Amino acid sequence: MFRELIDLFMGEGDFFSIVIHILAILMIIFLVLPFHEWAHAWVASKLGDTSIKYRGRLSLNPMSHIDYMGALCLLLFGFGWAKPVPVDDRNFKNPKVGMAIVALAGPLANIVAGIAGGFVLYALVYLAPSFAMSTVGAYVMMFLQYYVVINCSLAVFNLIPIPPLDGSKILFAFLPDRLVYKFYQYQQMFSIILIVLLFTGILSIPLGFLQSAIMKFISFICSLPFRLIV
Repeated sequence: MFRELIDLFMGEGDFFSIVIHILAILMIIFLVLPFHEWAHAWVASKLGDTSIKYRGRLSLNPMSHIDYMGALCLLLFGFGWAKPVPVDDRNFKNPKVGMAIVALAGPLANIVAGIAGGFVLYALVYLAPSFAMSTVGAYVMMFLQYYVVINCSLAVFNLIPIPPLDGSKILFAFLPDRLVYKFYQYQQMFSIILIVLLFTGILSIPLGFLQSAIMKFISFICSLPFRLIV
């Protein structure tokens, strides 16, 4: 997005596509990021962490979840975060497995949100093709495509097995406690390494591959009912 804004300033970008991209990101910030964090909280509560309901995170209210710096990074750079849900793993029967399940709930929430957007997109393609090909319809389709892509990107981003991302907690379920302790001991350093890897583009190939795989899955799932009935 930052590069697109520079292109627009230089007279090389498409104003309407950038506006639609921004609108899609704002929808992610105010609807999907809260859903992502709510999923963490809901699963944690179901696994036995009764403290969750007193922390105000079992809510879809955006103000309960938004991290302003994370939202700004998502808007400018394409990756961001919300306020992490504090989970007390001592309430789980198996703390490491419980935390892994709670962590997985977030990326799955992004995939579910992406599937919802994909169904709307394919419904327009198959059931309202004349609208989809109109000028307004083209912008709506563009919005939905951005929405699905961003959700896939966030799902993949959060699955990176580097603290403090969700993927690290999934990884920890398979590691001995001494290695988990080392990860937490150097969490700040890992966070810096993650930022460097993202900005240098070193992770772009593996992340792009995973994102493409998830998008193909969503496309297949969402288009299948319409291909069967139309």
